[in-house]
Amino acid sequence: MRLSTRIALAVGVSVPLLVLASGWLLLHLVGDDLRAHQNSQLRARATVIAKNAKAFLDVAGTDRPVMEQARQRRLVNSARDVGIRLTAPGGTVSAGPRPDPLPSLPRNTPKPVTVTSDDTDWLVLSLRVGAAKAGTTPNLWLFSPDTTEEELALVRQRVVFGALVAAPLAGATTWAIAARAVLPLRRLQRRTSGLDPRTSTVRLEHTPTRIGEVDDLAYTLQTVLARYDEQVERTGEALATARAFAATASHELRTPLMSMRTNIDILADHPGLDPVDRAEVLDDLGREHSRLLGLLVMLRALAQGDLVEADAFTSLDLTEVLDASVSGLRRTHPDAEVSVRTTPGLLVHGWEEGLRSAVDNLLTNAWTHGRATDGTAHIEVTLRHSGDPRQPLAVLTVDDRGPGVPPERREEVFQRFRRGPDSPGSGLGLTLVAQQIALHRGRITVLDRPDGRPGTRFEVRLPVTGVRDVESTLPLLRRDWLTGHDAAADETTAPRGTSRGALRRRGPWPSRCSR
Repeated sequence: MRLSTRIALAVGVSVPLLVLASGWLLLHLVGDDLRAHQNSQLRARATVIAKNAKAFLDVAGTDRPVMEQARQRRLVNSARDVGIRLTAPGGTVSAGPRPDPLPSLPRNTPKPVTVTSDDTDWLVLSLRVGAAKAGTTPNLWLFSPDTTEEELALVRQRVVFGALVAAPLAGATTWAIAARAVLPLRRLQRRTSGLDPRTSTVRLEHTPTRIGEVDDLAYTLQTVLARYDEQVERTGEALATARAFAATASHELRTPLMSMRTNIDILADHPGLDPVDRAEVLDDLGREHSRLLGLLVMLRALAQGDLVEADAFTSLDLTEVLDASVSGLRRTHPDAEVSVRTTPGLLVHGWEEGLRSAVDNLLTNAWTHGRATDGTAHIEVTLRHSGDPRQPLAVLTVDDRGPGVPPERREEVFQRFRRGPDSPGSGLGLTLVAQQIALHRGRITVLDRPDGRPGTRFEVRLPVTGVRDVESTLPLLRRDWLTGHDAAADETTAPRGTSRGALRRRGPWPSRCSR
């Protein structure tokens, strides 16, 4: 059923009901007014008639017949539209319209009352006039036909007639108006019904109609189609990136696997291999296995960073995370010379496992690639407050004494599988670092050492919360590091248990150089 028809039916039903309800109220008000008017008229006539009746009673039964007849005539003339009944010494005087048969007349009714005679209602007023004394029965009655019900019946008929006429007229008029009012909606429906995002790139063109609901609906449809286009584009990009990643990952995995296969074939085909050569082959086999295992571990860590949930974030003391990472480096690499300067009490809202992994990889990268020319690994770690009260940040720097990173390659070091010619790593360590820093709304930058010595500085800036208990909100930038896609979390509060992969993406990913 069309909207205009629904509106017409609703109005066609509601208008008669409103007319009947208004008529019912009108009948009560009109009835009260009519009765009050008739009562006031009867009381006004009673004043004149009572005066003439008293004058008649003063001469009734005396030796003044001429005067008696004159005053009786005056009394009768004053009661032409009102019936009277007067009890006099010489008999009863009646005139005007009266109930027939005469009902039992009320006593002591200074206000008009209603009596019924032969299915006709009469207003009756009784008075004591002339020789009637206090305590005696009234000797004057006034009668007036009660026409209130007749007039109300006429009003009632007109109200019902008005309701019956109003129903079709209101329905038809409303249908015409509603059909005209929804015409912009029908035009919008015709324009949108022909749109098929799967087969055509044509999109909704809307000219403002100055009708709020229509314009809002059109803008909503345009937004939905735009988001559909955006999602289709991102899906295509994701598929392309996933294919590229799969090809790169398969190549990176194939190299150590082929090397391991070659070494296994050598061991299998030459059971009498020289012990020195055999040890070399086994050592190479172990290195390739470690490389393959490290590659798989890093891929798993990247996937964890993309799928972390909002409730995994809590208030962390960054100093404690840094101390744990430095202790782990000293434990696994006793030859590393690490100096640490920290400012305690710098709290961040973060994922502890992700931040620990990022710091671990920064320190491991400095130990691996930041050795001095004499082969020693000197690593200087500093954690301080930025000092900016408007945007408080925790600044973490990791300095090494290696050959450094050329400016033109500082963006590449965060890309997947980017390794130096002699790098023993998987090429995903700094990618993982960049992922976690971006996940925590931070920035990472590759710089030269500020003291002018050879080496590289990795500088990380993270927002400081300044409180220990932080609600689980996650307005964080993120990037799908397995598919290469950039995304931003919704800036509203994320529900507990919301997957990071399910958060809405926004905007292009900032340049790696900016971090």
